[in-house]
Amino acid sequence: MADINSAVTTALPDDGEILGGEREGVPLVDLIELLFFAYRDFVGDPDEILAPIGFGRAHHRVIHFVNRHPGMRVADLLEILQITKQSLGRVLRELVNEGFVESRAGEVDRRQRLLYPTAKAQQLARDFVGIQSRRIARALDACGPGAQETVQRFLLTMIDPDDRDGVERLIQKADRSRRAREGAGETT
Repeated sequence: MADINSAVTTALPDDGEILGGEREGVPLVDLIELLFFAYRDFVGDPDEILAPIGFGRAHHRVIHFVNRHPGMRVADLLEILQITKQSLGRVLRELVNEGFVESRAGEVDRRQRLLYPTAKAQQLARDFVGIQSRRIARALDACGPGAQETVQRFLLTMIDPDDRDGVERLIQKADRSRRAREGAGETT
């Protein structure tokens, strides 16, 4: 994809190592394919909701993160999504024009663009989280006790080591903010 900013510098094993690699009798290439199919189905539910309004996965990701982090800076969203400013600009313009996201000037620095979800985006984000949570809950239930902790640890360790702490802080910040809004009687 042309709009992904990547800084992969680690040496990858040759094809023989990749295709021949196994762990506990399962070829790693099989796990790679399972991740592709799991991701396809995980994002497929929101894709079906977005298609009739002409939106795609980039719109989904923006709605998700703006809803989780109301008032986030455009620069922070660029860092999270790791897409080009041009790609994000197109998606944001569409979301603003269709009434899903509000872009406001920062209070301290008027040049900053802060992003807020509208009620329309909040509802859409709740719909997405609901259907994706049900899919995850079914899978975790099928895996048995301890699965959630194992999957959470697996996903976290799949993230580049230099990014893990930042991702954990981002998630914790969103959770604290959500609890504070719920305590104040707001809905998200």
